[in-house]
Amino acid sequence: MFVDSIKSPGLAQISYLIGDGNEAAVIDPRRDCEVYAQMAREKGCRITHIFETHRNEDLISGGPILSDITGAPVHHGPNAADEVDYADTIHEGDSFTFGSMRLVVLETPGHTDDSLSFAIYDDSFGEDAVGVFSGDALFVGDVGRTDFYPDRAEEVAGNLFDSLKKITGLGDQAILYPAHGAGSVCGDNMADRDFSTIGYERKNNPMLRIDKKDEFVKKKVNEHHYQPPYFRVMERLNLEGAAPVRSVLTPPVLDMQAFEEVSGKAVLVDVRGISPFLGAHIPGSYALPVDMIPAFAGWFLDENDELILVAENAAQAEEAARNLARIGYDYIIGYLDASMPGWAAGARPFERVQVIDVHDVEKRVKEGQENWVLLDVRDKGEVEQGIIKGAEMAYVGKLKEEMDKLPQDRHYTVMCASGARATIAASVMLRAGFQKVDVFLGSMGAWRSAGHDVVEPS
Repeated sequence: MFVDSIKSPGLAQISYLIGDGNEAAVIDPRRDCEVYAQMAREKGCRITHIFETHRNEDLISGGPILSDITGAPVHHGPNAADEVDYADTIHEGDSFTFGSMRLVVLETPGHTDDSLSFAIYDDSFGEDAVGVFSGDALFVGDVGRTDFYPDRAEEVAGNLFDSLKKITGLGDQAILYPAHGAGSVCGDNMADRDFSTIGYERKNNPMLRIDKKDEFVKKKVNEHHYQPPYFRVMERLNLEGAAPVRSVLTPPVLDMQAFEEVSGKAVLVDVRGISPFLGAHIPGSYALPVDMIPAFAGWFLDENDELILVAENAAQAEEAARNLARIGYDYIIGYLDASMPGWAAGARPFERVQVIDVHDVEKRVKEGQENWVLLDVRDKGEVEQGIIKGAEMAYVGKLKEEMDKLPQDRHYTVMCASGARATIAASVMLRAGFQKVDVFLGSMGAWRSAGHDVVEPS
């Protein structure tokens, strides 16, 4: 009997290959799904079933693609928003066996109406559940978000409460296998580890320690989560079934001439780190460091955009293309094969973003410089923990759509927790025509390290 986890960096999504003997199943496969078939071959078994815990909002399911590869059916829960074209529907109590492993379906709505969890048993050794695949219902240190049905907010939060009782009822001995880890947009307070037990979570997970349903519902209803526009695209594709990713994900190399021929019709995405972007970048490019693509590309890019990447090398371009493919961005023309010094040596224009440190911000805050704005682009939860006095707030993900609220004649210093999201925000502003933009490097981390106070947002 085996349970192998496969984690997708950036998305913090965890899928699983499970089984016993020569039979295996996959739970929540990602779109680039050849890895599961390869792992099964290495174990000398075949994939006979594919299970989805729910219709994902933050990534494309590889269920229909893996089904085409292996011939295994895809199983999905009841009450999806519409028919899941590529899957059959399974229900509470349905059971599947893989050698001595038995998987039992639990209907656990709340995060979504179609949410399922899967309890596993070792029929050759004991009667208690060995573990549970909880999808987005229960995480390590947190529980799933319940904001996808705003007109039924209290109902779905109550559903999640009941579902969690069902999951924890499997017993403290059961190992917890969630669908996401820390860094996912599907929860706020996940622990930075991917393993736990029901017993540990019952004792330490703050949400599981709430015994009263009305108190739990109130807390969930008062949470604040962001829903990037690409969530709607994921929901559609995870009903229809997405096409496979390209067999070769490394984009074609573009030299200077090729880049200039095609760049006019494409969106330029700089996937290097924030320091290279701040130092020198091609005008009009988004700063989307490769490891931040899963969290932020969906705020700024349209699914039909043609993209050109600026990358340091082929490996970085391939990683960026893979991260983009997992959330539905397939139209990548190529990547620019040139260093910024080489770019500049051809008398081509480039921009830089000034960075300032905590002492510069201290001075500006103290002096109250005219027409200067400290723009805090952190999320609402972070802002509620305190802001720098006088700062204005605009969440980085919402910045593009709220740009008209920011007068372009002002001087903006952009900040976040460290400076990474501030760099993304600065790139969005520069693309929109803002001229006076700099980045507070270190941001709130530096401000607190210097011993400065914060205030409550007004």
